Amino acid sequence: MSKPVQIILIPSYDKSVSMWALEPLWEPYLETSRTFKIIVGATYQYMISLLYPTRFTLTSIEDPVVDSIRTAVDRLSNSTNFLHYLGKHALIMQEEFPSSSEDPIDDSTYHFMSLLLNLANTFLYMVNTYIIVPTADRYTMTLGAAATVCGVVIGSMAVAQVFSSVYFSAWSNRSYMRPLVFSSIVLLVGNTLYALAYDLDSLSVLLIGRLFCGLGSARAVNRRYISDCVPLKLRMQASAGFVSASALGMACGPALACLFQTNFKIYKLTFNEATLPGWAMVLAWLVYLLWLWISFREPSRETKENVVPDESTSAGRYIDSSPETKENALPQESNSGRFINISVDDNSTQPLLMNSNAKQQDEDGDEDCDDAEEDSKELQRPVNSIVSAYRLLTPSVKVQLLIYFMLKYAMEIVLAESSLITGYYFIWSTSSVAIFLACLGLTVLPVNVIVGSYISNIFEERQVLLASEVLVCIGILLSFHILNSYSLPQYVGSALLTFVSAEVLEGVNLSLLSRVMSSRLSRGTFNGGLLSTEAGTLARVVADGTITLAGYLGVSKVLNTTLVPSLFFCVCSIVATCFTYNSLY
Repeated sequence: MSKPVQIILIPSYDKSVSMWALEPLWEPYLETSRTFKIIVGATYQYMISLLYPTRFTLTSIEDPVVDSIRTAVDRLSNSTNFLHYLGKHALIMQEEFPSSSEDPIDDSTYHFMSLLLNLANTFLYMVNTYIIVPTADRYTMTLGAAATVCGVVIGSMAVAQVFSSVYFSAWSNRSYMRPLVFSSIVLLVGNTLYALAYDLDSLSVLLIGRLFCGLGSARAVNRRYISDCVPLKLRMQASAGFVSASALGMACGPALACLFQTNFKIYKLTFNEATLPGWAMVLAWLVYLLWLWISFREPSRETKENVVPDESTSAGRYIDSSPETKENALPQESNSGRFINISVDDNSTQPLLMNSNAKQQDEDGDEDCDDAEEDSKELQRPVNSIVSAYRLLTPSVKVQLLIYFMLKYAMEIVLAESSLITGYYFIWSTSSVAIFLACLGLTVLPVNVIVGSYISNIFEERQVLLASEVLVCIGILLSFHILNSYSLPQYVGSALLTFVSAEVLEGVNLSLLSRVMSSRLSRGTFNGGLLSTEAGTLARVVADGTITLAGYLGVSKVLNTTLVPSLFFCVCSIVATCFTYNSLY
């Protein structure tokens, strides 16, 4: 418990008093000496641990300076592991040298069930996105439309998500529970309309239902909750959980569609392979909404208004600015000295040197300090406008966003047109398409294990980035139908190569994006996660629209027509990467 005390400083020529008065001048040098000893000792122990890893480990030292050294060593040596690599996929930007003592999130305010609900929302939304892919073409044909209209049906959800991500990100500045409740209700309504479109025989109802599903995308809220409400020591695990939930949802969606091979009626409602995905998601979102209403806890957004930081010191001391302290403060100046109110702990004193020369120097430096203070505040200010966000996009960031657009476009082409292509060339059933898509989705985590645990520790991320782009380009080239016959091994092999290479590319792309992106984009409405989401969602919209437009040329022309833009975007990305290669580190 600290209390305000008054210290009277009286100029004196006594030797002992002058030595006491000069003690604050020694403190920076003593502190520097202690810090230097810690750094030398930690570096020595780390070098020893390289020679004798079983006996000496740097991880046994618990010190903020050592933590910073450990983080810097990992960064310079390009050392990573699966957890950190997977966590970077979420693009929830971390402090470069994090310190648990600077974490504003108290462990007592952290609520695990609320985090679990956010991850469940991520999982269910990805299931909702891909559960209709195996049956979308047959559903549109049942309603009297062409099979290629499935691109519009799948892409309408992404169109709505482009706009919903912005207002959900802005809404999360004020609340987390309300956006999640609203998202669940909108998704429940959207899936109901999607399922009822069959009995109503209306393609418009089908499209409106998918638009509602896109308007319920709360992935921006899920990212913001992890960034703002999860303690720093658990944030990387939570980010990895976010990515894992997305990957599992992507695989489970088509797998569930494989189980709905039935056809029956209850009253006037039809339940078959086309409508059951919608009804299943209605039930899932209803259960989730009840769980959310019972278990979610809104984080506290209160700030300490009675504590004002003492910006004159770098040690982080505080001056009590409560009314009682202000009443007790009696600042006076005279020839004999100066009264100064400070807050110190019991049984301790804080000597201050306030002579006329020091006072004059402080006044001269006030202007420079104010300028530096304004610059620091500007760097920490969150980005809440699209203009400010665009100004922070360097050429390296723009290239990484282009790469993210390209890989999402290529992946969406492979997934969205799979039922159409396999039905035309190989006459696959819905179950076969669902199993194929589920297998593609299940490759996400194993590939990330290999890249995050091994490849990223051997090669630089920019090297892996360029190699992955080349492999995606090769996969696209192999997918073209050039000869008279189009074989099953050619399609499956090229699709697998394109999809897996795009997965590897996505990991290193988002990891590099988190490094080259400004720290100001870590928070605020237009944060880095929102920008990457918008780029990926826009890519899906363009890809699904391309499939529908290509349908006017005939189903036989769809494959090559949709692959030409993929190849163009891929070549542009490779060229842009070469131009910015030296800045990607």
